[in-house]
Amino acid sequence: MKQIIDVWRLLRPRQWVKSSFVFTGLLFGNAWHDPLMVRRVLLAAVSFSLAASSVYVINDLLDRQQDLNHPRKKLRPLAAGTISVATAVSILAVLLLASFALGFVVSRQVLTIVLIYVIINIAYSVRLKHVVILDVFIIAAGFMLRILAGTTGVGIAPSQWLLLCGVMMALFLGFAKRRAELYGVAGNGPLPRKVLDHYQPVLLDNMIVITATGVILTYSLYTMSPATIQFHHTESLIYTVPFVIYGIFRYIYSLHTHSAGGDPALQILRDPHLLAAIAGWLLVTLWLIS
Repeated sequence: MKQIIDVWRLLRPRQWVKSSFVFTGLLFGNAWHDPLMVRRVLLAAVSFSLAASSVYVINDLLDRQQDLNHPRKKLRPLAAGTISVATAVSILAVLLLASFALGFVVSRQVLTIVLIYVIINIAYSVRLKHVVILDVFIIAAGFMLRILAGTTGVGIAPSQWLLLCGVMMALFLGFAKRRAELYGVAGNGPLPRKVLDHYQPVLLDNMIVITATGVILTYSLYTMSPATIQFHHTESLIYTVPFVIYGIFRYIYSLHTHSAGGDPALQILRDPHLLAAIAGWLLVTLWLIS
């Protein structure tokens, strides 16, 4: 039983919430009425979830010695020795094969997107996570690839405004993650990653403000776009903007008062205000475009 729990921890299933970005096209492309399209998007989301778990396994394999010196990461199964390297490699092979197989079942485009995701994340784990600014763009690329898998990967044409909004949202979460990591050390003990030597709080605060503003503006412009109004037959999507603004502000508030945001998936699941904002946005959006 303990072995199963350790494997479950190795996969980091809470990070699968990030695959919700795959459903962007299904929602805004009015495709949820098509059972076949829903099935394809669900398979693409599962493919990405498995690919994400494989990336975490790779990262833990590469960093297991370094993790021993971290107060929290040393408890990870590979660093703690509760899962052997051989077992982790076997799990990794199964995850990659399953992810690629599911991606291929959906479409060659989804398979290609998942492959790109795995490749750039391997590059991130090996080298790019130490390159200031670029490291956050790599994180953001993962979110954007999820959106593309759920749009172009299944034959849904993505809105340019939504793609731009997705870029801004992904960068916002990335810079907030780095800011939370700085809060986490606050001059006490070694930095959890080398790249933090190059980040200053004021720099990250400015980046967060810029990207948060970008999220609000691009989403607002999407709701008012003539193409959006024509496609959804409503001018009322603008009324979903307050949910987005409140969610962004709440995230920033939690970041600076509770040092949250280091793990976006965990922060969203833990904060009832964020969950309420997301649920309210989703319900109102579905009501307006149904």
